[in-house]
Amino acid sequence: MRLHNVVLVVTLVLCIVTIAGAQGRAPAVRLHKPHSVSGIQNVSYDGRSLLINGQRHLLFSGSIHYTRSTSEMWPDLLDKARHGGLNVIQTYVFWNAHEPEKGKWNFEGNYDLIKFIKLIQQKGMFATLRVGPFIQAEWNHGHCGDTFTGPNKPYKPVLWTENWTAQYRVFGDPTSQRSAEDIAFSIARFFSKDGILVNYYMYHGGTNFGRTSAAFTTTRYYDEAPLDEFGLQREPKWSHLRDAHRSLNLCKKALLTGKSSVQRLNEFHEIRVYEKPQNDICAAFITNNHTIEAATINFRGKNFFLPAHSISVLPDCKTVVYNTQQIASQHNTRNFRRSTLANNHKWEVFSETIPSLPVTQKLPAELYSLLKDTTDYAWFSTSFNLGAQDLPKNGAAPVLRIMSLGHSLLTFVNGEYIGSNHGTHEEKSFEFQKPVNFKVGNNRITILASTVGLPDSGAYMEHRYAGPKSISILGLTTGTIELTANGWGHKVGLKGEKQKIFSEEGSKRVKWRVAVGNAPALSWFKTRFSTPEGRDPVAIRMNGMGKGMIWVNGKSIGRHWMNFLSPIGKPTQSEYHIPRSFLNPKEENLLVVLEEEIANPGQIEILTVDRDVVCSFITEKHPPNVNSFASKDMKFHSVIETVKPAAILKCSNFKKVVAVEFASYGNPSGFCGSFALGNCTMAAAKNIVEQECLGKKSCMVSMESFSKNGNVCPGLEKTLAIQVRCSH
Repeated sequence: MRLHNVVLVVTLVLCIVTIAGAQGRAPAVRLHKPHSVSGIQNVSYDGRSLLINGQRHLLFSGSIHYTRSTSEMWPDLLDKARHGGLNVIQTYVFWNAHEPEKGKWNFEGNYDLIKFIKLIQQKGMFATLRVGPFIQAEWNHGHCGDTFTGPNKPYKPVLWTENWTAQYRVFGDPTSQRSAEDIAFSIARFFSKDGILVNYYMYHGGTNFGRTSAAFTTTRYYDEAPLDEFGLQREPKWSHLRDAHRSLNLCKKALLTGKSSVQRLNEFHEIRVYEKPQNDICAAFITNNHTIEAATINFRGKNFFLPAHSISVLPDCKTVVYNTQQIASQHNTRNFRRSTLANNHKWEVFSETIPSLPVTQKLPAELYSLLKDTTDYAWFSTSFNLGAQDLPKNGAAPVLRIMSLGHSLLTFVNGEYIGSNHGTHEEKSFEFQKPVNFKVGNNRITILASTVGLPDSGAYMEHRYAGPKSISILGLTTGTIELTANGWGHKVGLKGEKQKIFSEEGSKRVKWRVAVGNAPALSWFKTRFSTPEGRDPVAIRMNGMGKGMIWVNGKSIGRHWMNFLSPIGKPTQSEYHIPRSFLNPKEENLLVVLEEEIANPGQIEILTVDRDVVCSFITEKHPPNVNSFASKDMKFHSVIETVKPAAILKCSNFKKVVAVEFASYGNPSGFCGSFALGNCTMAAAKNIVEQECLGKKSCMVSMESFSKNGNVCPGLEKTLAIQVRCSH
């Protein structure tokens, strides 16, 4: 994600790119003719649109980063993107992943850019590559470079390169959310004002595996996107945007060939029309910009009701097929379920030895330069002498103070852990200060300093610094002792990292003991677990842990940080994605956790993840489902006999509706997972829904089904709320 979010009027080259690379040599870039999409011979533009092989297109794009999901997930993600109405996939090229060292190339696994682009091609979509080298992207050391906003000219088409679907999160952030209604409003307004391409950043965020996240960025990336971290459809965001794309495609001829006009009714209300009267082509966008009050707006002799902050889309200038604020599509809830097979854990532990290091330089080394992006961790060690006359006589303890430039540290005195502290994304520098019972004679201070990802953007990145900067002892009888220039030893990395004890072979290189109760700070935990039942995504909940990293079968699933709480007092991220492809289908799986704090792994849980609770909440004023309409040979028409609002429910992953948990036709309230009856409801509502839905993968329940059974509560605007559960 870039530092700004603007509509850029730029020249965009859409192409299908194949990168042919091999280990040890640079990749060659060449154009590749796609099979499922027409071969791209020419991309040009004028002030109206991009022209691909001379044809105008409405382009709905979504950012999906190949590095943030596994290659096994890609086909499903791309299918869901295509079914969601996208015809373009956008990704960065992550050069520091492909060339981690000069001349050493990596295009394997989830770094296989070639495979990813070919899959996009096979799915019948275009690809746009943001080739960098600057990408930012909340990616570890996202590279530096100058940015520019142009050239933007009136003779170029209007492209929106980043329409944020939420906000990426850093550790310490509250949950970020942007509503489906607000995103839908933004794209309807954009296309009604001559927009030609919108890109959702992100459409699927995925996972920052290993050490790939930028400074303080959570392991989970853009989980609030239309496709969540696990690749599941977040409803209603996914479906509501799909319906928006369908409604805009019904207006395609008018938008691309019609003459536009604007009728501004007042400060808050306007009507934008695209029309070719000689061809009977007309599309209208009626807008209510008021953020609080609904409105009834007359257009060509007919009244149209619009909720606050909404746009209604009329592909024939007569019929509302979509309103950005009225969600006709389904809702769902995400459920984390404890696996019945995977939680019989027998934990073992290996604790790191706290080193005493020979002095290598006078001052503490700068952390970024010391680490060289090979690890998060480096040891700093110094020693000093205290006499009996230095120590306070009143029982008070002297205070160790460490001023750090970031990101976090653990502190040990004479081999004993005394505490930790850390900075934040906004203020990486921090102070560690704690009373310590020093002894008479020689005392050793050992600091484990760490980074939590490197910076991804900004000026003067070569002047970014981290690590201990100033160290002193306060509260001594003889005054403060400054240790900053005392002479320091340094050591990069942990023993467990170097021995790769998170792998099968590496785990045999150290002596493990049975884990009982709390283990010391800076310990490794190991266990084995069975692959969870079913085909749903898998996650691990890190209850009881502090900060560190997680490996499954030798592969890092990212950093965990449970004790960095959000403003509501809960961990910023509790569940961490374990891709199914990381698991052994028949054998047990090796789970290794590096934990910095004193902790007990006994509360860790392996979970399966689903969105099996599916809901609908519609009113009589909702427009009918956009699938009720089509446009053929420039003629707009309905495809069903009776066009009425309807609840459409669909289970995912080949599941079926096994229970109707709630159904009310009247004035119910609440939201998916927490509906409540009002003072008016039809007694037969649940039976009607069960007849339509039980045992089916998908079902449609029309409002008309209920009105045929009598008019309950005359004069009341009716609402239909349904909640069903899906399962195999």
